[in-house]
Amino acid sequence: MDALETVVDQPLAEVEAALRQALAAEGFGVLTEIDIAATLEAKLGVHRPPMKILGACNPSLAHRALELDPSLALLLPCNVVLEDAGEGGTHVAIADPRSLLSAGEIDDDRLLALGVEASTALERALAQLGR
Repeated sequence: MDALETVVDQPLAEVEAALRQALAAEGFGVLTEIDIAATLEAKLGVHRPPMKILGACNPSLAHRALELDPSLALLLPCNVVLEDAGEGGTHVAIADPRSLLSAGEIDDDRLLALGVEASTALERALAQLGR
């Protein structure tokens, strides 16, 4: 899967706080949060390094996508994964909307443009990390 990615030399909790602010500055809110490490520990007794999935959504972009094709709800919200990269660093990966939207059956320039717009906003948010 294509992803927008970066590694930041800061602990996960600090990167998560900065990422939430950067996403908000780009019009994205976090609708869901899944603490993978805590869930696997609680449900399976499996210990793993910290990992979280944040479900980020830009309401304006989501509305426009759903106007083009209601089945695009299957791609919402955008998954943002934060995981321990070792040595105090954090790996951040976001599913690339360009890739997700070009994989469908719709051949629509408006949809492709929407994917570029969403990806560009997410790339700007990633660029704010570690500053």
